[in-house]
Amino acid sequence: MMKVLFVAAKKNTGCFSPFVEEQKAALLHAGVEVIDYAHTAHGIVNYMKWVPKLHNAIKEIKPDVVHAHFGLTGLMAGLAAIGTGVSVVVTYHGCDINDKKLRPFSRMAMRLAAWNIFVSKRQMVNAYGSEARAAKATKGGVMACGIDIRMFDKSQVDDAWYESRFGKGDKVLFGGDFERAVKDSTLAKAVIENLRFNNEDLELIEMKGYTRQQVVTLMYKCKALLLTSLREGSPQVVKEAMACDCPIVSVDVGDVEERIAGLDGCYVVKNREPKKIAQALGKAMAHGRTKGRARLLADGLDNEQVARKLIEIYERVNS
Repeated sequence: MMKVLFVAAKKNTGCFSPFVEEQKAALLHAGVEVIDYAHTAHGIVNYMKWVPKLHNAIKEIKPDVVHAHFGLTGLMAGLAAIGTGVSVVVTYHGCDINDKKLRPFSRMAMRLAAWNIFVSKRQMVNAYGSEARAAKATKGGVMACGIDIRMFDKSQVDDAWYESRFGKGDKVLFGGDFERAVKDSTLAKAVIENLRFNNEDLELIEMKGYTRQQVVTLMYKCKALLLTSLREGSPQVVKEAMACDCPIVSVDVGDVEERIAGLDGCYVVKNREPKKIAQALGKAMAHGRTKGRARLLADGLDNEQVARKLIEIYERVNS
């Protein structure tokens, strides 16, 4: 049995981010022994203080591979693995490459890692500085994170909860927290105001404070998902909405265009004009359910298929 040490920051819940936890669960299901190493570092100085601790943990656990999530954690893992003979795989999820202040640290991690996983082509190009350099990369590639397709199933919908919480009227699900500046809720709210002339009951719902089952319910009950972020890697919320056949309207960020290109009822708007986005949102809402779930499976973005690809990477760097 292959043994993999999963290294990532710990959330306030005491767990990794949901998509990291779900990736771990898929690997466990595939027969990989996954051991958690959760850190609480904040800021580059604190990350460096964790290097000796992680180095000792690697020597004690003796994993076949270390898989670090996010660039700063990847740098920590790359330094900690020096002298242990253990290869490091790093997944870069978005801000670690998109944020110019964090990118230099991610590039250091890229040099130390045996394999680098970028969740979108755009992210990989940004990491290497140009398409030409990215094309020449010999120890990395693009692989978006998957989702637990079974979780995002219509059987999980809680109609009673939704009706008691939101009542009647059309709802649009916002792809994030209103307070997170990078999600640009100001633009999303302006888009909704453009549509309220014809639909005064239309409401924008932020995705904050819900259980996974409630998120699934919202994706099946809302008329569409709206994403107006300034930056993204490969937004999980888009793949989750696809799994629920929810129409999607997004600005051109991350890999959204690649995910939904040609998918009826879904639109990527190239500019950030509220009126243009509102026009696309109106079309998406009128279209109804999409065939996003079938596209997601065809693209190999359920966690079972992603786990198999990860195992192939682990075997490659461990050979």
